[in-house]
Amino acid sequence: MKILITGGTGFIGQKLCHFLLHKNHQLTVLSRKPEKVSTLCGALVIAIRSIDQLDVTDAFDAIINLAGEGIADARWSKKRKQQLLNSRINTTKQLIAYIERAITKPNVLISASAVGYYGNRGSKRLSEESEPYEEFSHHLCYLWESAALEAESFGVRTCITRTGLVIGNDGGFVKRLLLPFKLGLGGPMGDGKQWMSWIHLSDYIAIIDKLLESTTLNGIFNASAPEPVTNLEFSQTLGQVLNKPVFISTPALILKILLGEMAELLLGGQRVIPTRLEQAGFKFKFKTLNQALSDVV
Repeated sequence: MKILITGGTGFIGQKLCHFLLHKNHQLTVLSRKPEKVSTLCGALVIAIRSIDQLDVTDAFDAIINLAGEGIADARWSKKRKQQLLNSRINTTKQLIAYIERAITKPNVLISASAVGYYGNRGSKRLSEESEPYEEFSHHLCYLWESAALEAESFGVRTCITRTGLVIGNDGGFVKRLLLPFKLGLGGPMGDGKQWMSWIHLSDYIAIIDKLLESTTLNGIFNASAPEPVTNLEFSQTLGQVLNKPVFISTPALILKILLGEMAELLLGGQRVIPTRLEQAGFKFKFKTLNQALSDVV
């Protein structure tokens, strides 16, 4: 396939590009720093700086949209929240504009979203049909998804992946936690009862591959492992894998003072179940958190 990828130089995108190249797909990656694409994504990857570089005669079999500023990379000021929105929604709208003008439409658009779509739903088990709780993370994901679903009006099969916390080597949120946990300073956040939906990077890439190869799957998919855990369980499991004690918790008040509104990412949670993927026959390689963390750490 000829595939256009946004966000290809990120933590997930780099691994995805190498996987797809290994399967002999032809890749074009949109990047603000195209000079780095060949090093990060592979020497055979074509790099473009802007979607405007694409002509109406350029044709792709598939588009994978992973673009977006890291949601936990900085405190949520008004300016930062706008950056988070713009980096996702503007890029997605530009892709839709390209699809509209392209003579040959792609067969499929796979666009990322996040389990944050559901907001903080406590311990309720969440399928793709579950109602969200209104907060910033939901608002962000709702607008992101809505922009991508416009592709359906041009006859493009559209898949949205509501992704859990991605566990992988050399990046992601686990990398940030390793140092404090190795020093014996890791532990739960707040009361530790909030649910964490997670997925191993290998399984996420396998989900993208399944959606690429399918001709019928479309709509919303919870891209998270079938066994979510509480924050306390996550902390205890990571401590066990590292053979380190876990006894220091971070009070909710401290997180709210340090992080402001962004603390909702850590103190709230989602207990997400990948209902539609399992119905479609997808088999997770890493079903339990212990398997995933042991593989990565």
